[in-house]
Amino acid sequence: MNDYLRLGVNIDHVATIRNARGGEHPDPVKAAQLAAAAGADTVTAHLREDRRHIFDKDIIRLRNEIDIPLNLEMAATEEMLKIALLYIPHAACIVPEKREERTTEGGLNIIGNYNYLEKFVKNLSNKDIRVSMFIEPEHDQIDAAKKLGAPVIELHTGKYCNATGQIEKDRELKKIILSAKYATDIGLECHAGHGLGFDTVQPIARIQEICELNIGHFLIGESIFSGLEQAILRIRSLMKNARENL
Repeated sequence: MNDYLRLGVNIDHVATIRNARGGEHPDPVKAAQLAAAAGADTVTAHLREDRRHIFDKDIIRLRNEIDIPLNLEMAATEEMLKIALLYIPHAACIVPEKREERTTEGGLNIIGNYNYLEKFVKNLSNKDIRVSMFIEPEHDQIDAAKKLGAPVIELHTGKYCNATGQIEKDRELKKIILSAKYATDIGLECHAGHGLGFDTVQPIARIQEICELNIGHFLIGESIFSGLEQAILRIRSLMKNARENL
């Protein structure tokens, strides 16, 4: 069980806004520094194949200019493996990636790609990069991640966040609860993320087996109205209250 719940802030969409017009503003590295000052425990950045938001130069600067751990989200490609092994982030979360998608649409199919993924986990781990596998809350995928040698899984919370009725939401939440417990029982560290916001974070934060939440798009969007610091402080408060009032 984990009394303290870490918060990872994904700053990809600061870069999305920058790239819409070109130039250097707004700066995702400055956003990462503000997130750290507001209480984020880690910063996440997804270097996509098409470079739609984060650029290679952003990864270099994040690695050198922030004082909290960098979590590199990456597809399992030779290009991304080479970059990860060059810059050695604290962590690498392997995610599925399709060029035409707007955002990550679901978890990795580790079972169907086991032999292919094995090399990535081994090479990253050999450089002391903490490897996380972004997966659906399904026991067979968790078993595959364990067998693969990844020490961490991140459960995809998108279906729970996007559920339209209470029955569906409860069903998706139960899957996450059971999967987090199962993952912890077999010796994996469990994280969760995707789509979480003020209205959805507390039920996930109450799952004591989960030790880290990764939240990005919502916080960056909310920062337009309240500022990034206030958005992070509020989500942290909701997370803390959820843990203290089980």
